[in-house]
Amino acid sequence: MSYFAAAVARVEGAWTAGEVSLRGVTDIEEVADRLRDVEPDADVSLLFVEADDTYLVILRLDEGEDLRVFGSDSAYAEESRLGALLVGDLKTSVTGLEDVDEPRPSTGDEESEQPAVDPEADPVGDADLLADLGIPAPKLLALSGSEGMMPADVTAEVCQVLGCADEVEELREV
Repeated sequence: MSYFAAAVARVEGAWTAGEVSLRGVTDIEEVADRLRDVEPDADVSLLFVEADDTYLVILRLDEGEDLRVFGSDSAYAEESRLGALLVGDLKTSVTGLEDVDEPRPSTGDEESEQPAVDPEADPVGDADLLADLGIPAPKLLALSGSEGMMPADVTAEVCQVLGCADEVEELREV
C-alpha cells in the first residue's frame, strides 16, 4: 500500500513542512518521534498520512507531547501494517456523524449542494484534534467522509484553513 506522509509544524506562528518517511516504524511512538524531529521546537505539529487514495490519518502533537490521532476509516487498520500501527489501537469510532449536515436535494444550483457522506466510512479517534485551529469535528468528519473527496483533497482543504497549503503542495511536487 502506497502512502504520502507530510508534516507541518508551527513555530511562533509560521508553518514549515516536510515529508516524513514511515518506513521501518514499529509503533505509534516511533511515528511521533519522527514527527517531533521535523521541528523539535514546534508549538503544534501535524502529520497527514494519505494511503492509496482511500485513507487519511492525522496525528497531532502539542509542544511535542500529548499525541492525538484521527483516522478517516477504521478499515485502514485491516488493510495494511502501517494502518494497523496508526489506527489499530483506536478502539472507539468517532461519534457525531449524525451532526454532519445531510446532503440537500438538488436545486439545480451546484454551488449549494453538499457532497454525500460515505455511509461505509467508520472514522476513529479524536475528530476534535483540529477544532482550535479552525476545523471543528463536524467539518473534519464531513470532509473526510464525503464521497469523491480523496485524502489529498481533505489534506489540502485542512491546510488551506491552517495557512500552510502552499508548503504541503510543494512537498507533493518534489
